[in-house]
Amino acid sequence: MVNDPRTTDTAVRDLLAQHKLLGAAPAAEHEWLVVHGTRRSLAVGDVLTHKGELASALYILFAGYVVIRVDRGAGSHKIFERRGGEVSGVLPYSRGTRPPNDAMIEEPTELLAIPQEHHAEMIRECPVVTAALVHEMVDRVRQFNASDLHDEKLVSIGKLAAGLAHELNNPASAAVRSAKLLAESFTEAEAAASAIASARLSDEQLDIIRRVRAQSVGPGDRRIRSPMDRADDEDALGDRLADLGATANWAVPLADAGLKPTALDTLASGLNGDALEASLRWIAAGYNVRSLAWEIETAASRIYDLVNTMKGFTYMDRALTPEPVDVRRGLSDTLTLLEGKKREKSADVRLEVADGLPRAHAVGAELNQVWMNLVDNALDAIAAGGHVTVTATRERDRVVVRITDDGPGIPPEIAGRIFDPFFTTKPVGKGTGLGLDIVRRILQRHEGEIDVESVPGRTQFRVVLPMAR
Repeated sequence: MVNDPRTTDTAVRDLLAQHKLLGAAPAAEHEWLVVHGTRRSLAVGDVLTHKGELASALYILFAGYVVIRVDRGAGSHKIFERRGGEVSGVLPYSRGTRPPNDAMIEEPTELLAIPQEHHAEMIRECPVVTAALVHEMVDRVRQFNASDLHDEKLVSIGKLAAGLAHELNNPASAAVRSAKLLAESFTEAEAAASAIASARLSDEQLDIIRRVRAQSVGPGDRRIRSPMDRADDEDALGDRLADLGATANWAVPLADAGLKPTALDTLASGLNGDALEASLRWIAAGYNVRSLAWEIETAASRIYDLVNTMKGFTYMDRALTPEPVDVRRGLSDTLTLLEGKKREKSADVRLEVADGLPRAHAVGAELNQVWMNLVDNALDAIAAGGHVTVTATRERDRVVVRITDDGPGIPPEIAGRIFDPFFTTKPVGKGTGLGLDIVRRILQRHEGEIDVESVPGRTQFRVVLPMAR
């Protein structure tokens, strides 16, 4: 890298006159830039601005290519580029941001550096240049916002897709498994019915079978039993079946059906031998068919509910315009979609919503993106078995949502930077550093607020939203 001393070289004036952005400025302003600038030549592999360091100068690029790349978990991704005819570094009136990675030179680059200490004078002496730079800054912010929002939406969609796939897998697998078993169960039920018919039972005997079958509980009404209680029920039925000379294997399905040894006594009062065996087989086969059908219905209902949750969460059938939004449903849908992550962490997640909570004035899909980021971050922060509490209340004419976790807290030295774009404490590939920045920007558009309080063992994000009128 070669740094030329301050120069009034005619070549620099010519380069400024040909510059795409600043070429239309008066010659007097070009002269001011030449006098106060330093011409620099940079080679491929040089760093213009280092990661995390604020730029100290305005860089007017005459030729070359400057790039910032970051890895957001799917390989290196270009987030910033500047070529000859453009500008980089710090611009007038900009607060400046710390780049998430080194600004690398990827083609031999020629530029003029105007130190930031001269910017106040430049604003006074070079109004045309300043106006062009301000317009450039506005365009740059617009481009960054669009790019960041797009990238974060892709990340959010990835989270939703992963969570939904995880949640759909269990009921889908259960439905497939039960459907396969149902075909076998129908075969067994037909054989059991044939055995009943072959036994040529009287009307009184058939009535006994129907009365005992009616004592079985519906598959959805089965009480939850501990393994010990289940074993006790099966043992009791097995012992009574043995006493009656019937096959002991019927104990398992009959216990699932909720039958007691007294039901076997009722059967034995009018049936014995092959007739008793046929009746037990028919009762067990019928209950098994009903149970599998119920499992398929339950799995299909779960899939339907998840799809409806996703549809409601994304507002996929609604225009992206502000409207009265049900905050309770948005929070509930968010927790449903993060159920898999909650289970992985063995987390205790609680939702507490005040009765009569008013609706918020917001774009529902964007507001749900806020909840997804904040709750997902809270689950990331806690240890296994940790706690996350989400509360929503009304405070005057505002809706206030608090997301609290018992993680280690935010270190004081970085607390002021957590809303900065590209700032993240997560490992490479685990975080983009855009989540909280996007949250802040979404809430600004909604005339909302966000703040955070954090100490070791307790971090709380507070979101304030205008109430729908």
